[in-house]
Amino acid sequence: MGPRGTVRVLRARNAHVSGARGQATVELVGMLPILVVVALAAAQLLAAGVARELAGHAAQAGAMALLQGGEAGRAARDAVPGWARDRMTVSVRGRRVEVVLRPPAPVRAVGDGLAARAVATAGAES
Repeated sequence: MGPRGTVRVLRARNAHVSGARGQATVELVGMLPILVVVALAAAQLLAAGVARELAGHAAQAGAMALLQGGEAGRAARDAVPGWARDRMTVSVRGRRVEVVLRPPAPVRAVGDGLAARAVATAGAES
C-alpha cells in the first residue's frame, strides 16, 4: 500500500471518529430534559422534607405556648421562617395543635399533594 492508500485509511478513520463525537453530542442533548426533570424532582422532595420538619417544629411551639398560657397559633407561625407562614394553616382544638404546611412547588397541586401535617398535644385534656 502506497502513500495514497494510507491517506485514504486515515481519512476514513477520522470521519468515523468525527461521527462518534457528533453522536455523543446528540445523546447528551437528548438526555438533558431527563436530567432536568430528575433534578427538579429531587429538589421538590427536599422541599417536602423541609416542610415536614418545619411543620413539626411549629406544632411543638404551639403546644408549648398552650402549656404556658400563650396563643398557640401565633407561636406556631413565629416558629417558621417568613416564606413558610403564607403556606401553613394552624388549627387548635382543646390542647391539640395541628399544623399543615405546603412546600414550595412550581405547580400548586404538587405542593398540595406533598403537604406536611404535624400534630402536637399540650398534655392530657383536663
